[in-house]
Amino acid sequence: MEIAFDLVLLLMAAAFVAGIVDAIAGGGGLITLPALVLAGAPPVTAIATNKVQGVFGAGMAAWTYGRAGHVDLRAQLWPAALAFCAAVVGAFLTAQLPTDVIKFGLPILLIAIALFFAFKPGLDDLDRTRKISAGVFVVTIVPLVAFYDGLIGPGAGAFYMIGFVALAGFGVLKATAHTKLLNFASNLGGIVAYALVAEPWWIVGLMMGAAQIAGAAVGARLAMRVGAKLIKPVVVTAATALALRLLWDMI
Repeated sequence: MEIAFDLVLLLMAAAFVAGIVDAIAGGGGLITLPALVLAGAPPVTAIATNKVQGVFGAGMAAWTYGRAGHVDLRAQLWPAALAFCAAVVGAFLTAQLPTDVIKFGLPILLIAIALFFAFKPGLDDLDRTRKISAGVFVVTIVPLVAFYDGLIGPGAGAFYMIGFVALAGFGVLKATAHTKLLNFASNLGGIVAYALVAEPWWIVGLMMGAAQIAGAAVGARLAMRVGAKLIKPVVVTAATALALRLLWDMI
């Protein structure tokens, strides 16, 4: 065990809450990543461990939405494979690319997402007109977000979701369901890369992952029961909180 057991229990509690938030709107890393840093993990170790535990929550959420018929997981296998590869590249390039520049622009993008979901009229669970074809979406938006997920990570679920809503024309619940397998794949790609270049807390990550599974199951069921009325405010809250957190870190 890398850290004291009482800290592990606190991290598992954080992972459970993060699993609920992630399954509904994304942004669970806002909870788990700072928790790992506060528990004493070096930054790169915290990012790597966060990938380990996050993959379980995303996988559980994807399975729950798929089982309920909100997403065809088989149809997403090729996009998920592309997300996996892009995330591996992003994770390997973490030390070479100017991530500080990306972090500077990230709060602006997250605030824009929050404003979009807060004030755009007509955002509900009904599909609308698609702006780009499915093929173009898969070869552009999916690898772009997955690359970012491997490179830095926090907010990736929200970026996947805004792409599905704004460009693919999905309703809010359908968009949420379709982000999860992609998020699972990009998390998995990050794990592969960070396992080679970093030292994740494997046992802690797996124990947090068990809590993530439980939280994701709760969150997905809540989202399916309430739909856009629940998802929209959670997206707005998570995106705003993550933006404020990133701005605070830059001060």
